[in-house]
Amino acid sequence: MRTDQLMRTTRVVRRFAAVTGAALLALTGAAGVATADDDKSGAVTEAGTSFRTATAIRVGQEATAEASTGDYLYWAFPVDTGQRATVHATVKLPDAAARHAASTWQVDVYDGLRRRQACRLGTPTRTAAQDAATVSLSCTLRTVRSWSEQWANDPLPGTYYARLTVTDLKADDLGLPVRAEAKVTTTDAGGSQAVDGALAEPLVPGAGSDGRQVGAAAVEPEDGWSGGWWSSRWIWTAAGGVLAALAGVGGYALTRGSGRPARVPQGM
Repeated sequence: MRTDQLMRTTRVVRRFAAVTGAALLALTGAAGVATADDDKSGAVTEAGTSFRTATAIRVGQEATAEASTGDYLYWAFPVDTGQRATVHATVKLPDAAARHAASTWQVDVYDGLRRRQACRLGTPTRTAAQDAATVSLSCTLRTVRSWSEQWANDPLPGTYYARLTVTDLKADDLGLPVRAEAKVTTTDAGGSQAVDGALAEPLVPGAGSDGRQVGAAAVEPEDGWSGGWWSSRWIWTAAGGVLAALAGVGGYALTRGSGRPARVPQGM
């Protein structure tokens, strides 16, 4: 009798698990957000010289620029809620014979309010020896939040600026030609970094006097800005509900028994 009851319970649990598992997969597929970087071709071959003239680039897009040592180079790119962006920059230095000393290069990242954002990981400042051919820099930002207190300096969704320049250089080396390469990649931080609330509008540059967006204001994700309500926490919430339902069905099947025993007469 006990074996039959256990077999019935197992069949019920398996059927319920199959149905709820299929439903959960459908929910995940319908509501999932693509996090892969944009690998589309189309390289950018210039850089701006200020925030206003920053050259717009997409996430995953290669950008290059021919410049002179001492120039400030600016690129603008979009970062959305839940993303963690990394700015990669490489400078191909002039011939060692033309240089007189080592040089120190730095990449800074600013948000849509032009607040400098701290680098969570990476090497944003590096000194290149006089005989070095290249110098590589990187800066990984904190995860972009959908909402923040007004006094906080948390990264918020919107346009970000990468600025590349030399910070320590012998005067004799100013003006030497260099070639800069930049690229921005992003990863999805997942629901563990999600917060409640949402920003009314992304932090992007303002419009001109004619009402049209100017400069880097046109930069935005190809799929548009997210509303800030979705995160993978919804998947974990649904999974928790499924497990709770399975536990309830299994517990009921194990405790309900097999009905009135045959040896017990009616009315008792």
